Parts: sequence; C-alpha cells; structure tokens
Amino acid sequence: MLSLETLQRNMVEVVTPEEVSAVGDRDLKAYIGFEPSGIPHIATGLMWPRKLNDLVEMGVDVTVLLADWHAKINDKLGGDLSKIRASGNLIRECMLAVGLSSRVKFIWAQDLVSDTEYWAKLLDVAKHLGLPRIRRALPIMGRSEDEADKDFSKYIYPIMQVTDIMFMDLDIALGGMDQRHAHMLQRDVAEKMNARKVIAVHGPLLGSLKGQGRMDTFQKMSKSDPDSAVLMSDTTDDLRRKIRASFCPAGLVDGNPVMDIFRHVIFPYSGADIEIERPPSKGGVIAFHDYRQLEYEYSRGNIHPADLKDAAVRYLDLLISPARHLFRQERIISSSE
Repeated sequence: MLSLETLQRNMVEVVTPEEVSAVGDRDLKAYIGFEPSGIPHIATGLMWPRKLNDLVEMGVDVTVLLADWHAKINDKLGGDLSKIRASGNLIRECMLAVGLSSRVKFIWAQDLVSDTEYWAKLLDVAKHLGLPRIRRALPIMGRSEDEADKDFSKYIYPIMQVTDIMFMDLDIALGGMDQRHAHMLQRDVAEKMNARKVIAVHGPLLGSLKGQGRMDTFQKMSKSDPDSAVLMSDTTDDLRRKIRASFCPAGLVDGNPVMDIFRHVIFPYSGADIEIERPPSKGGVIAFHDYRQLEYEYSRGNIHPADLKDAAVRYLDLLISPARHLFRQERIISSSE
C-alpha cells in the first residue's frame, strides 16, 4: 500500500498527494533515470538508493533507467557510448554497494529505443507538443535554448523523457527538482492523450560546496567541478580538503551546503544520533536526534563551522566507504557535464 507520508519523507514535493491517496492497493511501477556521466556524487550514490528502497518496501516495482542515449544527446563523456555505458555500470554497482535493494531493476535506454513501438509512442507524444513548450523543458538537461538551436537533438531529449515514462507505463517518476519540467511535461501530454498522469516525486538538489548563489542563480553540486561536489570516490583526505574549504558561514543555515548535507544525507541515512565534537571549553560533545535540533543550535552560534565540518567529514566517510573500492584508479571515468 502506497503511503503518502513515506513517499514525502526526505523529499521536497509529491505531485499530487490527492493522486497518491487515490491509487488504492493496485500494483504500481516507478522509475528514476540517471545520465551516466562519470563518478556519481552523493545525491545519486547515497540519497536516491535509500529513497528507492522506501518504494520497494511499499511493494512498488522500481526501475532505474541508465539513460545512455540521453547522455549521448547531452554530450556527456564526449558522447562516447562505450564510456557512457561503463559509467552506467559503475552507477549500478555503486548503488547496490550502499544498500540498494536487489529487487530494483536496471535497464538501459538502449533497451527501450530498440523497440519500434517506442518510436511510435514518441511520435504520438511529439504530435501533442509545440516547440515553445519543449523549449521550456530544456532546463532538465542543463541546456539553454541557444544551445538547442545549434543542435536540434537537444529538442528530442524532453520528448524522449516523456516517452520513457509513457512507454514503460509508469505510475511514479522520481527525480531531483531539476526534473520537474519533464514530469510536468508528461502530465500535460498525458491529459491531452487521455493517458495516465505520472505521480511525480521530487527530491532536493544539493548545493555546490563553493556556495549556492541566490535563489535565481542556484549552483548545485556538479561532477564537472569536483571541488564543488562530494563524489562517491572521495578518499578521507579528499573529503577533509573539500569540506574544510567549503562555504559555511557561522550561524547561516539557508544556502549553507554543509548544513544541507546534514539535512538531506547524514541525518536521514546515518541510522544513529549525530554527534558534533567541540572543545571542552565550548561545551564538549553534543548529540542530536534530528536535523531541526542541529539547525537551532547552529543558527544560535553554539556550534563552530570548523566543528560542523569535521563532523560532516566523519559521517560522510562512513557512508561512502562501502562503495569507495569500486572506483579504483584504472576504472575511474573522467566527468563531463
């Protein structure tokens, strides 16, 4: 039975709660898609596997789409499909290593597009879309309209993402808030086609360690700038260097990437109370049962940024360690976003 409370847990929004309540006890199918583009960071490697497990435990049939064709369109890893697929295999191994349920299925976009019925569905979808509407969806791939005007394949990408959902006959689509455009596009098209609107579950975007910028210029963690992101291959020394150099003003909660890591990754997935080690003169070790307690104490100046950062390093190191061995030097694929 689908639980709205479980679906919303650690997420930003569910579109729509009313539709979740209306599904009853029928069998449901869900998916999330990832463009293989190098070493995954902690959103892909830690946050999403735990969320997918939530759905599996509710009896949902869950699929991860390794979007190799989409990555090629988006010029990831130079558009080299052999590198893209090697990267996709690493994503799968990484997610399983950190505890993703073995009941989650993985498929390639290649598996979908090799079926002629996929292209028939794509044409049906395209007939219900105008170019202005497709243009508005381009942010799902991190591209501008100017870039698409120079490379028409970019316009195919949003149509493919809608087609993926409809061809697989999905009930639920998951993704970061940057995928909202694609999911809303599917819902618009489904209404015109008298087809099922997908329930959309949107998770948070983790901000760049260098600082997130203003709301209208949000900078997310990006594999193309390794110092802006915590990667699943990071050693303890890498973590210490990156986190200690990160943007983390005293008392600031909003727009603080270290606080966001505690909120969206460490607290939900560490499975224990979180301890911040402070000098005895500053009160010594302080333990927290939930993020709100930490937020309150940090905002009041009771935790120094250096102590917060050291705790982040310690917990991230533990969370990453089960997958770190996958990224031996000879297997690492350079990132390109």
